Order: sequence, then C-alpha cells, then structure tokens
Amino acid sequence: MSTSNTSNTTTLLAQLRTVLDLTHTEIQIAETRTVQARTEAVRRELTENADNGRARAEAIESAIRELGGVPELIGPFLGRAAAAVKAIVEQAQPFDEALLGDLALEHQLLDRARYIKALAAAAQKKEVENLAFRLIAAHSATVDWLTTVLAEDALGGPAALRRTPLQAAAGTAVRLVNAPVSWSARGLDRALDTVRATPPALSDLLNRGAQAGDVAVKTLTASRDAALETAEQVTRREGADGVAEVLHSARTAAGVLEPGELPIDGYDDLNVAEAVAAVKELTEPADVRAIVAYEEAHKNRHGVVSAAQTRLAAIAQEVVGLS
Repeated sequence: MSTSNTSNTTTLLAQLRTVLDLTHTEIQIAETRTVQARTEAVRRELTENADNGRARAEAIESAIRELGGVPELIGPFLGRAAAAVKAIVEQAQPFDEALLGDLALEHQLLDRARYIKALAAAAQKKEVENLAFRLIAAHSATVDWLTTVLAEDALGGPAALRRTPLQAAAGTAVRLVNAPVSWSARGLDRALDTVRATPPALSDLLNRGAQAGDVAVKTLTASRDAALETAEQVTRREGADGVAEVLHSARTAAGVLEPGELPIDGYDDLNVAEAVAAVKELTEPADVRAIVAYEEAHKNRHGVVSAAQTRLAAIAQEVVGLS
C-alpha cells in the first residue's frame, strides 16, 4: 500500500470514528425528541429515525473493522452523555435555538459524510464510498426536515415538535428582551404603536371610565374565553385594531374562536375525511394554525391534526425553497 493510500486510510478511520460518536448523539436526540412529537405520525418518524441511526452506527462500526480499526467501545456512552447534556442545556433555551443546535449537528454529520466519500474514493474503498452515499442521503433528509420544522415555527406553527414548558417560557423571555425587533416580526409592534399613537389609543381607552368599567366588569364576571372575546370586541370598536388583532391571535392560539370565525365554513359539522380535505385546501399558515388549535381544544381528532400539520409543513417547504 502506498504512503498516500495509508495516509488516506488513517484519515478515513479517524473520520469514521468521529461520525460514529456523533451518530450515537444523534440517536439519543431523536429518542429525546419523540416526547415532543405533535402527532403520532411524527412520533413514529422520530422512532424510525432513531432505529435508522442505530443501523447506520452498526454499518460505520463494520466499515471501521474492515479498514483494520477498532470502534471505540465508549462511543455509545459518550453519545448518550452528550445528548443528555444537550437536553439539559436546551431547557434554558428557546425552542428555535434548540432546533438550530440539532441542525448544526446534522450539518456536521452531512459535511463529514461528504468528506468520507472523497477520502474513500481516494483510498479506493468502494464499500466505504457506498456507505458515505447512504450517510449523505440520510443526513440531507434530516437537514431538510429540521429546516422545515424551523420554518413551521417561524410561520407561527403548528410545528411537528411541541415546545417543552421551559422552552416556551424561555422563548417568551427572549421575545420580551428583544422587543420591539422580534415583536415586529410577529406583528406585535403594530399593537404597541397602536397603544401609543392610534386615536383613541388603548391607553386612552382604559382611561375612560365607561369603557374601562365595561371591560373590567365583563372580564371579572365572564370566563377567560369570553373575556378575551369581549376585550377584542371593545378594542376593535374603539379603533385599537392592532391590539384587537393581538387579542384575536391569543384566542386563536387557545383554540377558543367561535365556529363562525374559523377559516372553514361549517367546520363543526364536518367528519374527519371532510375536515382533512378542507384543511388541504388552506393556503395561509394562520388559517391552518386556527384549525389545529380549535381541533385540539375541542374534538382533538388525530387525523385532522396530523393533516393540518402536514399541510403547514408543505407551506413551510415552499417558503424555504425545499418543495
């Protein structure tokens, strides 16, 4: 064997060992993410991803042995430890930052798989080159999936993965700290501008005894849902449309819109097949979001929720250019 080939093989072994360690981390992360799956279909997909990761790990171990190397026995334990640390750290991160961390891992795996392919070609190791093709395909698909989930979240959801309670709290804190920049992206800056500048602004509205008393009495004597609806109606009537839209968004997220406010006519009367068909015709993320929140708060038909999440994924893929 030439010195060049020996050097390529040595580098190839080092890269395969690194990818094996990262793959063990990827497996543990996939298993951790299953508890955040929004639908059973997503849960099955994540479970399958973990199983496929284990199969890839076995193939990488086999390739290392074929090249005369010995896989690190501690690799799986390091992978679990790294994933555990990552999971703990993520609890103090917003949801999007956690997903960006997952995406960085997948990009590293993808880039190393491409490097392995080149090394294998140079060392004339056809079987390892074929393994690299397999790794490239797998990690490319996962990069696209995570990119789609991030786009779903950017569009307001519902994302394939749910936030943990701590991630939701962390995300809220970050949005508050970064206001009004991040609020602007969500349209909340328009609400703040309305409070400051729209005559009559909400501050003026709340200074008026009659209107403030009206809001207070109705809020105290009605349920949360009715209070939100009343507040939206009053602010809209008084010209604070931006604030009314924020309140409407809150009602939408809570799934407490009235049936007549939903983007699908006669939604409450539709069976699962009819609701799924109607959801597939929606083109606006906000409309999909309204249906999912309402469905989860009322009938919670898994087939409808899954169809809505799939529809938003398709819209998200169009936005980021994956379709």
